[in-house]
Amino acid sequence: MSDMVIKLAMLVVFFGVMIMVGLYCRRHATDVNGFVLGGRSVGPWLTAFAYGTSYFSAVVFVGYAGQFGWKYGIAATWAGIANALLGSLLAWAVLGRRTRVMTQHLDSATMPQFFESRFDSKNLKLAASAIIFIFLIPYTASLYNGLSRLFGMAFNIDYSVCVIVMAVLTGIYVIAGGYMATAINDFIQGIIMIGGIIAVIAAVLKSQGGFMAALDGLGRITDPAVSDTPGIFASFFGPDPINLLGVMILTSLGTWGLPQMVQKFYAIKSEKAINKGMIISTFFAAIVAGGCYFLGGFGRLFSDKVDVAAEGYDAIIPAMLSGLPTILIAIVVILVLSASMSTLSSLVLTSSSTLTLDFIKGTVKKDMSEKQQLFIMRALIVVFIAISVVIALIQYKSSVSFIAQLMGVSWGALAGAFLAPFLYGLYWKGTTKAACCASFLFSSVVMILNVLVRPMFPTILQSPINAGAFCMLAGMIIVPVVSVLTKAPSRERLDDIFSCYNKKVIVTAKDSIGEEAE
Repeated sequence: MSDMVIKLAMLVVFFGVMIMVGLYCRRHATDVNGFVLGGRSVGPWLTAFAYGTSYFSAVVFVGYAGQFGWKYGIAATWAGIANALLGSLLAWAVLGRRTRVMTQHLDSATMPQFFESRFDSKNLKLAASAIIFIFLIPYTASLYNGLSRLFGMAFNIDYSVCVIVMAVLTGIYVIAGGYMATAINDFIQGIIMIGGIIAVIAAVLKSQGGFMAALDGLGRITDPAVSDTPGIFASFFGPDPINLLGVMILTSLGTWGLPQMVQKFYAIKSEKAINKGMIISTFFAAIVAGGCYFLGGFGRLFSDKVDVAAEGYDAIIPAMLSGLPTILIAIVVILVLSASMSTLSSLVLTSSSTLTLDFIKGTVKKDMSEKQQLFIMRALIVVFIAISVVIALIQYKSSVSFIAQLMGVSWGALAGAFLAPFLYGLYWKGTTKAACCASFLFSSVVMILNVLVRPMFPTILQSPINAGAFCMLAGMIIVPVVSVLTKAPSRERLDDIFSCYNKKVIVTAKDSIGEEAE
């Protein structure tokens, strides 16, 4: 009984803090700019943690870490390293400054608005908003799915109740405080995630006799269905480096085209904040993502506690944690709740703002006041959360799919559609509207077909993970090729759009050495 009291007490405190932050941030959410972007005045720590916590959710901790740790052994850690270097460090370096400057110049608060303003096309905006709304739903459902296993392990509470409580509480603080509330809560949740993953790794390795003993045990495991090579699961690249590369590409490069990730750059405060946020975000990803995949790499040591064939990959991590002390299990539950709620808040805010600003405003309803826009955004947050809860409960009761597959479809479609046109649009004047259309269409069709007629795909692309990675890489070729073959906007318009990068600013010597007068 005392064990359950400890777990419930920690949950009550956690939820209480989240709600208090939401209510505190109401003053920042009185207009559209404040509600969606926090007034473009969010500092480096909040932005970096908001980026990181939106990046990593229960999908990574329960789904990806379990599945890919089982498949690739300790080599799965490479996915976490790629997340830190390619998905965080390089993404900030390449996209951060240019995204912040151009989106402010074009007065765009969402990714679809960017496409409309950059390529002078309302149809692009509508298409982008439709893609975002459709493909964020399976991603959101996967967040709840990840919680189901852990709550089943830690509590004797019906999973439906857990999902509804989490959804309602997340909705309250996002509706009340908007982006600023999610950013502050993301920071708190990020601290929990860092501390939790370190504690869990230490406890799990200790249960196996320490790191060297665990690694030795992993090296003794063989699976003829995977590889006949001795010690393959404790090796540098694991049994299947090609498919591991697909995971690394999807989960790392994918962030470059995900609207809920890129939008973090819209809101950051300054140049100095971007540089600092880049370092913070990279360390966060290295600890959280690297730690998750590293932990999952030891999953086969617990094969006596889980039947993967019957229970699926999503049962691996909960099985690894089931023998931990009560206090650690409570920390794990809050860790995964933190990861899931932070990502959920980012997804529902992105979806509601996209539908309101990019679809309803100017299309369904021509003239909307700030007050009306805020009301509709808040109402849509409720609608989106309700839809995601219903899908999650249906999926849970019918055991539709693994977490990783759901996320692969979502990430593949979104990042495949948006990554190339967004990146080229920031850097290259020659990018055309037709190239954007081609990228949108190609990735959406490929990922929908991957769901409907998967057996017809080549073997390597039957996995949604690999199909998503393929769409991203294909977009990087499709956009420049189509752009060269189609008509670009007028030179005057392009010069005006890119003039934001030529604006002169005065900085101190510590930020730029400059040229000394002789």
